[in-house]
Amino acid sequence: MSKKMRSKRNYLYAIVLVVCSSTATYFVSHSSAQKPPANNDYDIGATLFVQKSAEYRALAYQAYNIARWRLDEDRAGKNKHDIPKTERKKPRAIMVDIDETTLDNSAYQAHEIIDHESFNPKAWYAFGELRRSKAVPGAVEMLNYAVSKGVKIFFVSNRDDPPQKQATIDNLKSVGFKDVGPDNVLLRQIGPDGKAINSSKEPRREIIRAKYRILFFVGDNLDDQSADYEHKSVAERFALADRDRELFGKKYIVIPGPTYGTWENALFDYKNLSDAEKTKVRLSNLQLP
Repeated sequence: MSKKMRSKRNYLYAIVLVVCSSTATYFVSHSSAQKPPANNDYDIGATLFVQKSAEYRALAYQAYNIARWRLDEDRAGKNKHDIPKTERKKPRAIMVDIDETTLDNSAYQAHEIIDHESFNPKAWYAFGELRRSKAVPGAVEMLNYAVSKGVKIFFVSNRDDPPQKQATIDNLKSVGFKDVGPDNVLLRQIGPDGKAINSSKEPRREIIRAKYRILFFVGDNLDDQSADYEHKSVAERFALADRDRELFGKKYIVIPGPTYGTWENALFDYKNLSDAEKTKVRLSNLQLP
């Protein structure tokens, strides 16, 4: 190869390298611009409240203490006249949520905050596979007490079935819950297209009600208590909570859930907003004197 040809070849290589470098820089910068690191600092206080405050533990114990009192009252027949005759012969059941009600996943929230990540289903599945979620204070003792009294516990969650079913069962067993299996861990069904068939818990409530008398519902979201709260605005949820004031502590037992939930989805009008848009909505909803 002549000196002239080698010089021409080297020149062409240089041009190609510059073009490739520029193209790579463009895509990297634009990719970063499209998806900047999530700013989850707003959730630090809520997550620390769950992990480090004695007040959170006290509230969780309080909820499960109330649940036990309600169960004992029912067993003693103190509310017999409030139960329809058609329901009195059915075996007793309790319907509980899983995430932030029986299992504490605040470690996942902490991971999102520290790594500046938004919720990601794959990461959530991976966290579940670790089977390391802790029990919410008071949950194991109360629900195992109920089992010892012949009450059937139904763990009803919008975790995904089949991807998360076995890991969920394993985690519930590992923290000490008794009588846990495929028949009473009722998760949200996922179709062949990978999408949820139905996120409402009402059909699963009806399955339980067909054979059992549900004494009460325990959950950190009001959707866990009744379908009336599903996809309602903040104002509508306030009005429903006021309407149901006499049911809280009786039929509806609520665990504090400050880190996430339907309460926040209602703020966003159930829309899929960007992190920046969510921040704007949060700030705009703060009430001042």
